[in-house]
Amino acid sequence: MQKPTFDPGLTQQFTGNLRRAINKDGSFNVERQGGTWRNIHPYLHLINVGWPTFLGLVLLAYIVVNTIFALIYFALGPGHLQNADMPTPLGRFLNDFFFSAHTLTTVGYGNLAPGSISANIVATFEAITGLMGFALATGLLFGRVSRPSAKIGFSEKMLMAPYQEGRSLQFRLVNLRPNVLIELSASITLMTVEPGPSGLTRQFQALTLERTSVYFFPLTWTVVHPIDESSPLRGKTAAELEALQAEVLILIKGFDDTFSQMVNARYSYRYDEMVWDAKFNPAFHIDAAGRMVLDVNQVSDFTIV
Repeated sequence: MQKPTFDPGLTQQFTGNLRRAINKDGSFNVERQGGTWRNIHPYLHLINVGWPTFLGLVLLAYIVVNTIFALIYFALGPGHLQNADMPTPLGRFLNDFFFSAHTLTTVGYGNLAPGSISANIVATFEAITGLMGFALATGLLFGRVSRPSAKIGFSEKMLMAPYQEGRSLQFRLVNLRPNVLIELSASITLMTVEPGPSGLTRQFQALTLERTSVYFFPLTWTVVHPIDESSPLRGKTAAELEALQAEVLILIKGFDDTFSQMVNARYSYRYDEMVWDAKFNPAFHIDAAGRMVLDVNQVSDFTIV
């Protein structure tokens, strides 16, 4: 039986030019299609969307629910809500909307109140809707702020840098947050498009590292792949890497000491994001008090050699 080739989960099939496998934000460059509404999980969506989108959806839901109940109160007719009658339909609808907001949030200022059995029944259902809705929103909010996540900064470019008697492939990391990350490990894979027996295929080769892990991560970490005799990059030029549509896929894992959980970060560099014959500049120095001072804005700084 033929031994299966290495595939990190991004398929070896080549069906067209791929912009990149991993986007700059760490997400995979995959657009999902098909499926049914049964596969939709609102919690997963709401826990992962950006903060502006999340807060906008919460505000939109709040307005929609109040509008629906306001229409119900309005349909009951004048006199069903105390102190809500106004000379114009718009004024009465606004009072119905504000009463709905009072009921939904359980504020109840007292100036507006149900004035009939029908209004009391609707207000009863709205009160429990508000309790359950705000409990759900609170749970989502807590889930978002309490979920551990890594904010690891990557250098803008990957360097082909001098290394001992030869060259190495290097990129640099920095923790953009003040929390403590320990036991950091790195895995990098070279993805290329090469001819095969049945046409073009994607090939994946794990790149060996000078150091696969570090115990502590208070400063920067320069991840180095020595280009030796066993490296698939040995002898390759920039033009050859472009022809191969080379992309270096990166997975970083570490332990978050604040949340006591594992976190991870993904990133990638394409062939056109490599700088040849360069080295990184130091991103930290020791001040007069003997402290190491790290400038996270200098993680990408390099010098051509």
